[in-house]
Amino acid sequence: SQSVGMGKALADAFPAAREVFEEVDDALGQKLSALMWEGPMEDLTLTANTQPALMAHSIAALRVLEKEAGVDIENAMFVAGHSLGEYSALCAARALTLEDTARLLRIRGEAMQAAVPVGEGAMAALIGVDLEGAQKAVESVAGDGVCEIANDNAPGQVVISGTKELVEKVCADAKTFGAKMAKLLPVSAPFHSSLMAPAAERMATALAETNGKAPATTLVANVIAAETTTPAEIKDLLVKQVTGRVRWTESVTHMAARGCDTFVEVGTGKVLSGLIRRIAKEAATLHVGEPGDIDGFLKG
Repeated sequence: SQSVGMGKALADAFPAAREVFEEVDDALGQKLSALMWEGPMEDLTLTANTQPALMAHSIAALRVLEKEAGVDIENAMFVAGHSLGEYSALCAARALTLEDTARLLRIRGEAMQAAVPVGEGAMAALIGVDLEGAQKAVESVAGDGVCEIANDNAPGQVVISGTKELVEKVCADAKTFGAKMAKLLPVSAPFHSSLMAPAAERMATALAETNGKAPATTLVANVIAAETTTPAEIKDLLVKQVTGRVRWTESVTHMAARGCDTFVEVGTGKVLSGLIRRIAKEAATLHVGEPGDIDGFLKG
């Protein structure tokens, strides 16, 4: 979702947003905001930069909603985030401070990048296949190496991750298992696979050194697609998330089944809104990431 210029219009229009970017810059000892707004794109796409950048934009947009629209996160039924977005959700729910969230995501990005040498891992999206078909596909290449389901994003969109050779083999045979197409993703590491075990160990240490609080509203966690509010369990799930599957379809289904009929995507892009519309077809989706979105939210 990252793009050069992300969050700049929001920072220019609202002091509350600008303060978030300044605080993240201070926490990291880096002008991350300058990289977000000016590029270059190849540096912004480095996962150690992408992760805190996406979080910063999300929290900046939320702070504007709090200031301009009177939004109180305690009135939300749930918070949830996709992969690194789970950290944004916890920051939004005041379980983690903004400073700690930025620091943790920088560590997470660096640890994930270091876990597997560049070029040895890969990820791919299987389009048009159900979860069962995707599971059969990864099982078909079991052997030397790793190939696992990383993300269950929405009906008909499953992401696999692992050793490059095996991921490419699944892509070549994907139609055999019901996929309409398979597409290698432009990522620098095989996220959410067992190859990320060294990164999980690093995150276990970092999270143990971080003070966390119970969130102000319930978190629906990626790896269990269920509710939690316990700080110790949340930390454990964040560690497991590094190597575990992002169960996004199940997470959204869980929230919708418990009466959540409106989902507000906060931050860069509208990827999650598109996935939610495919999962919970009766639910409304709103996106807030740019100044004009604030007016739409107030009117909506």
